[in-house]
Amino acid sequence: MIQSIDYAAVAPPLIVAVAAVGLLLGDAFGLPRRALGALSGGALAAAFAAVLALGPGDCRATFCLPDGLRGDGPASCSYVADDFTLAFQGIVLLGALVVVLLSVQQIADAKVPAGEYHFLLLAAVVGALALVAARDLILLVVALETLSLPVFALVGLRRYDGTASEAALKLFLVSVVSAAIMLFGVSLLYGATGAMHLDRIAPALAGLPAELDAVAAAGIVLLLAGFGFKVAAVPFHFWAPDVYQGAPLPVAAFLSVVSKAAGFAGLAIVLSLGLPAYAHVWGPLVAVLAAATMTLGNLVALRQRTAVRLLAWSSVAQSGYMLAPLAVGTDHLPEAVAATTAYVAFYAVMNLGAFAVVTGFRRRTDERAQPIDTLDDFRGLARRAPATAAALAFFLICLAGLPPGVMGLFAKVVVFRGVVAGDVVWLAVVMAVNTVVGLYYYLLWAARLFAAPTGPAAETAPGLPVRFAVAATAAGAIVLSVAPQVILQTVAAAS
Repeated sequence: MIQSIDYAAVAPPLIVAVAAVGLLLGDAFGLPRRALGALSGGALAAAFAAVLALGPGDCRATFCLPDGLRGDGPASCSYVADDFTLAFQGIVLLGALVVVLLSVQQIADAKVPAGEYHFLLLAAVVGALALVAARDLILLVVALETLSLPVFALVGLRRYDGTASEAALKLFLVSVVSAAIMLFGVSLLYGATGAMHLDRIAPALAGLPAELDAVAAAGIVLLLAGFGFKVAAVPFHFWAPDVYQGAPLPVAAFLSVVSKAAGFAGLAIVLSLGLPAYAHVWGPLVAVLAAATMTLGNLVALRQRTAVRLLAWSSVAQSGYMLAPLAVGTDHLPEAVAATTAYVAFYAVMNLGAFAVVTGFRRRTDERAQPIDTLDDFRGLARRAPATAAALAFFLICLAGLPPGVMGLFAKVVVFRGVVAGDVVWLAVVMAVNTVVGLYYYLLWAARLFAAPTGPAAETAPGLPVRFAVAATAAGAIVLSVAPQVILQTVAAAS
């Protein structure tokens, strides 16, 4: 009954977890803020190096059922470090590293406690790393909550900011409700199948007695609803705009990219490994969620006048595009998972770049006032900071899916191909219409960058870490735009 642990397989989350505790202790003993930020970034870089070291080897698994509990079933393991896991762990770690760079100046400006900030951020990253490797429902739920709970504390770390406190409370309530819904769904699935490991749930559902069919279907719907909260899919999206607006911008970027990437990885794992026998239940439901999410997100984004809320509603719409390939059901599920994974990778670079620029150029009326970030504040940015304006315009064009942002265009083509291959033609039509709608507000913001300014420039200059984050994301976007097919082939092989 004693399990052996493959420490190499769990090295990435283990490194980040040890660093989180070390940073909290270091802050208690008076380490300066910049040292804490450097150590946090170094821990994430070390974990990414561990992911690269695991890449060339075979699939590794740990926390497996002992021989006496396996019976005639498969050698079920709770934590699996296969190519899919490593691909998403790489996305999570690189995204978190950019968030740490964006946080350096934010911590100083907002007088946020640095030790608690980096501890909570790394704790959430541990949850994300474990989530993408989870292969049983217990670890999946625990990892999802480990990702979610530190984030609402991060949102509320500006203790005297009423907007941040309100956003933290909303996120906390949503996390609690979604966790309860998901746990209820897990309990129904366990009651129907008698299994927690996904490789045991799949055959159990395939041979499920007819009298338990409704129980399993209800469990799947509730499990999908729980993930819907995490990835801000309509109608579970209502928390996202207010939380993005009230949170520190690096935390909003973390929610928009890192947390969302982990949530979609968990959803793809559950649907493809555990629930393929019930694709007739969750396939149409995912299609409806995808159509509603991209449509409402884009329509409301048209009415936004501030950068953060536009990015928030844009992020909701992008969730719809990521959900769309998963609606194809069982026949083309591997291709669908590859399409969603590729889109998440491309989206992570595009959205992090946009958040990096907005973080560096938020305007302030005075030291105590809330930053002003209306779209008109970016008018004429090309005359004051040509390189930064060009980078933001490039990110927006990528999100819109237009050349020269080949990366964004290729990502949408991949998703369209995955949807059409699954014979969900009506969803492809909805996606085409929404892509045109999205072009309008992305290009409208990009046009403001090169328009004549209407007033004096008052933005604070971005610090060196923010400039480095902008440069790094821009370089990543250019690389992905030059060779998107290579990235897709790599992701498809991992999926």
